[in-house]
Amino acid sequence: MEPTRTDESKTFNTPETKLHFLDYWRIIRIRKTVILAVFLLVSLTTTVVTFLLPETFSSRALISIEQDLPDVDPRDRGYAIRPMADPFFVQTEFQRIQSKPVLYKVVEELNLQQEWGRKFKQPGPLSRDRAFGILKSSINVQQQHNTALVEIHAYSDNKDEAATLANKVAEVYAKVRAEQRGDRVKGGVVALRKRLDTLDLEITNIQARVNMHRSELKISDTEAFGNMPTPSLSSENLRILNTGFFEASRNFITASNIYGKMAGLSREQLKDAVLTQVSDARLSELIGQENSTDQKLQTLLAGQLGGEHPEVRTATELLRTVRKQLDGALTGLLFGLKTKMETEQAFAAYCRAQLDEATQKDLLAYAKTRPYYEARDELAQQKLWREQLYKNIIATETDQLMPYVGTVQKIEDAEANSEPFRPNKKLNIGLGLGIGLLIGIGLAFFIEYLDTSVKTIDDVERALQAAVLGVIPQNVGLLIDEGPDSPHAEAYRVLRTNVLFSRKDPKLNSLTVVSGGAGEGKSTTIFNLATVFAQNGQRVLIIDSDLRRPSLHKCLRVSNGLGLTNFLLKQNTLEEVIQTTSVPNMDFMPSGRLPSSSLGILSSMQMKELIRDVKRRYDFVFFDSPPIMGVSDASILASEVDMVLQVIQYRRYPQPMTIRAKQMIEKVGGNLLGIVLNNINVSQDENYYYYSGYYYDYYSKGEYADKGGEKMAAASSDPKAEKVEIKSKF
Repeated sequence: MEPTRTDESKTFNTPETKLHFLDYWRIIRIRKTVILAVFLLVSLTTTVVTFLLPETFSSRALISIEQDLPDVDPRDRGYAIRPMADPFFVQTEFQRIQSKPVLYKVVEELNLQQEWGRKFKQPGPLSRDRAFGILKSSINVQQQHNTALVEIHAYSDNKDEAATLANKVAEVYAKVRAEQRGDRVKGGVVALRKRLDTLDLEITNIQARVNMHRSELKISDTEAFGNMPTPSLSSENLRILNTGFFEASRNFITASNIYGKMAGLSREQLKDAVLTQVSDARLSELIGQENSTDQKLQTLLAGQLGGEHPEVRTATELLRTVRKQLDGALTGLLFGLKTKMETEQAFAAYCRAQLDEATQKDLLAYAKTRPYYEARDELAQQKLWREQLYKNIIATETDQLMPYVGTVQKIEDAEANSEPFRPNKKLNIGLGLGIGLLIGIGLAFFIEYLDTSVKTIDDVERALQAAVLGVIPQNVGLLIDEGPDSPHAEAYRVLRTNVLFSRKDPKLNSLTVVSGGAGEGKSTTIFNLATVFAQNGQRVLIIDSDLRRPSLHKCLRVSNGLGLTNFLLKQNTLEEVIQTTSVPNMDFMPSGRLPSSSLGILSSMQMKELIRDVKRRYDFVFFDSPPIMGVSDASILASEVDMVLQVIQYRRYPQPMTIRAKQMIEKVGGNLLGIVLNNINVSQDENYYYYSGYYYDYYSKGEYADKGGEKMAAASSDPKAEKVEIKSKF
């Protein structure tokens, strides 16, 4: 048992499409007529309009503008201090140059209202606002890159007028700039002098208050020179009291510390402290006697003398006396330290009281004289402000007298140009050519975007999910007219091979070719395909079953008076309606005349019997059919024959129509083998070159290009060629 083959017409994988440069180039080549037409239209229109436009002349005046600074510094620095650069200064001056204060003066000085009234053929002078609007639209202000130079461009249909306008605008702008600066300075000086008068009045009032307080408080001239109120005590007495208080406090603290330390010591510690802290000769002598007597007693006792020994008794008595005297002296020392502490404490309290009393008196005196000193300080501050204001007024008035030559300078005068500024013919024509080309290409791609017809094999396989079995080049004629060496025959041989490999059963030998719409080349396709089968040695029958618009009899140049309809209506036998042709192994059955009362005759049982009969007699039977979208006959044929091919003409009908045609074939049960793409322009579309272009080039460069073409031309010009006699087979 043979393995089952996969139906190529039903299942296959379509690769994802990606745009390539050649795809864009293909669109340009295919739509070159649209591109060329738009290009020529835009280019010619631009050229004509450019030469019809009125000429406009341009003149340029170059000026330098700077911020308002004098050439000499009025504050005795010898030069003008330049401020930090203002990024908006030049842009502001652009607007000032085109402002009404400047342009109104230009209109007045050049008498433009009357001049332009005559120029524009008005009954009278133009209004000032209209003249201003025309003038503003006639000038353009630009800044030279990274400089303080400003270009004033003026435009007019008169070259001399353009130069005059540019120069006058620059001149008036410089005048207005100087006038505005002078007005600002004058206004500033007036405001400053008003403020100076106000300060003088305030100073007079404050001086009167100072004099009044000085008289009331009886402050002497010497005291008035000070910056603070005069105290009730002299500064020396206050310093002495303050020093005495701090000295007494320090002595009290010292005495208190010494007494506190001495009072808490033992007798022995006190003796040691006395030797280091107190300078007392008597105590030092007693301590020395005690130490020497005690030492002597210890020596005697160490010599084995008893306590009753006279020397021991004398030494003991002397030690007792010395210690008694020393204890009394130490007690007197502590009492003296305590007394001194109490005395220092009392003296410190006294000094504090004296200092507080003097300070209180001083504060009372300060409070009494404070209004005087406050008024005097206010007077000094106002005099300082007046002096600074007066200096500023003098500097401003001096600044007003300083020259401002560098603020606005004319660098170049505007000159009349003999060459017009507009229209720029070269630029306009160049832009017209470029824009025309861009619009043409854009329109071509837009049309391509709107075109939903079949363009490539990928379009067919992606939209119809059916295999493409053949690609037929453009301008293909009948193979019987082109001869056996026709360069187009190879495309049909490829189609024949694909048909044979696509059929599932070798017994399937009846085939029809359908299309979605009229004029897609189905009749030519089926005729040439039958011719290729016949040339290969198979017995072939072509039946023209397009009963509405039969055309195959014209290909063979025979009469259509007797044919399929006569057999189906049982008017003639099969042998009578089948004719032989000039192509060996190929017979032909015309459509015959179709009575208006016999529409739908193809669905009769007689038609089914005819198909079964001719399938037994011939190796292959080919049925021509009408468009499947308009006539039901094509659907009937698709359901009755073994195989169906769908012809799609390149870039003719939208894809939804071809998809609908395929769906109708499948709906009636037709066995759709695949798709045939017809009328492909191989020379322009690289997508199809390798399908049939190779064979076309191969044959066209051979001997047929020289001889075969001459034969075709001779055959077409020979009137006898149209009267080929085709005899009946039976």
